[in-house]
Formats: sequence, structure tokens, C-alpha cells
Amino acid sequence: MSSLDRNTIEQAYAFFHQKAKVYKYSASEREKDHIEDTIASYVNAMSPMLYAALSEGNDAYLKEHCTFGRQLENAIAKMERLLGIN
Repeated sequence: MSSLDRNTIEQAYAFFHQKAKVYKYSASEREKDHIEDTIASYVNAMSPMLYAALSEGNDAYLKEHCTFGRQLENAIAKMERLLGIN
């Protein structure tokens, strides 16, 4: 994690984790779409180094409806490893 700032990862992790909990249990497609849009906006402005580490070169990572849920869980797991959680 030497090239990635721990604070940057912690902020992204907290944001993603909170949104993932709502997304996972929401029955509202509108609410899920809003979360997808919110996360996509966040990743467009987040640390390019962190996004590169999470996306592994996939420019569509966390930006497409069909893969969003799986990728959000994947991003959280990667940040947990970076932070030494679990």
C-alpha cells in the first residue's frame, strides 16, 4: 500500500461499504439506479491510483449496470485486503 494513501482507501471503503449495504437489500430499482450513478460519479473523481488498483485496467469497472453489484462487492473486498481487514 506504499503508493496508495491509507486515508484515501479508508474514505472510499466507507463510502462503498455504506452504499453496498443499501444496494444489496433494496427492493427499489430506482434506489439501486441512484446508487449506481452515485458510485460511478465517485469513481470518476476518486484517486486514479486507487481506481487503477481496483479496476485492474477495466475502464467500465463500477460503471455498468449488468456488472455493478458484483464489482461493488469485489471493490470492497480489495479495499479490505489493502487495509488489512479480514
